[in-house]
Amino acid sequence: MTPLVLVAEDAFTAPGPSIFDFPPLYEGAPTWLTKPVLFAIVGALLVSALAWSAFANPKLVPRGMQNVGEMGYQFVRDQVARPFLGKDAERWMPLLLSLFFLILLWNFFGVIPLIQIPIASHIAFPIVFAVTIYIIKIYLGIKHQGFGGYFKNMMFPPGLPKAIYVLLAPIEFLSNLIIAPFTHAVRLFANMFAGHLILAFFSAVGFWFLFEKLTPLGSGLGVVGVLMTIAMTGFEMFIQFLQAFLFTLLAAMYIGGSLHADH
Repeated sequence: MTPLVLVAEDAFTAPGPSIFDFPPLYEGAPTWLTKPVLFAIVGALLVSALAWSAFANPKLVPRGMQNVGEMGYQFVRDQVARPFLGKDAERWMPLLLSLFFLILLWNFFGVIPLIQIPIASHIAFPIVFAVTIYIIKIYLGIKHQGFGGYFKNMMFPPGLPKAIYVLLAPIEFLSNLIIAPFTHAVRLFANMFAGHLILAFFSAVGFWFLFEKLTPLGSGLGVVGVLMTIAMTGFEMFIQFLQAFLFTLLAAMYIGGSLHADH
């Protein structure tokens, strides 16, 4: 019986936070040392190990992990970095590549047996990434455009009637410095949270009606629950990939906007 089924079973008697709240790993451990933190560290170490095995000793003709690594590198470079960063793409590839694969692996933890917790379903992790990106964004904007120039370009887009700036300037300020970083983090968090909740629900339906309340009608509902769990797992893996891609894409867009004011 998988942990997801066990926590999903609890959802019938204690819905809500039971599948997202984790106690410390052992008695006397710090309150922050929980299962999501442990696997966040494991994920970071795995990404580092995969990158080392792929790129530490590259061959002229790639094979094995180098081949996989180069395919991933080309995907992030061509689909994420170059469209927004242009000639600066290679310079920012270490950050964007690490960001994409770490978020992707953290998301996939949500469907891996015995782990089954998408790390980004805990809001603290997306917030840390989003804040990091925005610190870089603001720093680069001020560095390349000057303090006044950066905020002028951000709040007063050229080519508009002056009167409209009275309304537009505060909207642009809120959008760029408050709403955008907020949605950058919450988009990833909300999708992983909701996806995990849906999988837990259908797992609970299958377990409850096939093992706890087995009746002719209930067995049919249980089979539907199992089939929906399988189908939603496949769909959730697509969403997990998509959210890692979108988070990294937005990071590249924000960095590119600070490097090239005309964009």
